Amino acid sequence: MNRNDSGFGSLPSYAPLAAAYVPMQENAADRYEASEALSRGTLFPGLDLPFMNVVNDTLPATPMTEMMAIDFVADELELYLDTHSDDLEAFAMYQTFLALRQEARERYSRACGPVTQQDMLGAERYTWLGNPWPWEYRTGREA
Repeated sequence: MNRNDSGFGSLPSYAPLAAAYVPMQENAADRYEASEALSRGTLFPGLDLPFMNVVNDTLPATPMTEMMAIDFVADELELYLDTHSDDLEAFAMYQTFLALRQEARERYSRACGPVTQQDMLGAERYTWLGNPWPWEYRTGREA
């Protein structure tokens, strides 16, 4: 079977290889609030390049979206610090969000049920499959 017949393409022998260029993110002082960062898909306005100029709507305020927003910001800061480890302001913010992450998970777990298996440690009974599910909460009904 000819390689071209199998669904694989081929390049002419004179075709040059491409070299990708990805610019380094600059130190970022501007940051979105956690809930907006989650909706926009980035913590940093300088990296906010909406696909076809479509911006997601802000997610409804629920215990789950609060926890997701805090998790998202902590993850974004971690990725930023991978390339900007000398940014002490970002590191201090990262430490703050790690503490907020722990508080939000504990608060959610007490009010709505376990988030991870670790939340079952010390539980009086098995509630992993208990109701309501996170997506069943509506604004105004949250604990």
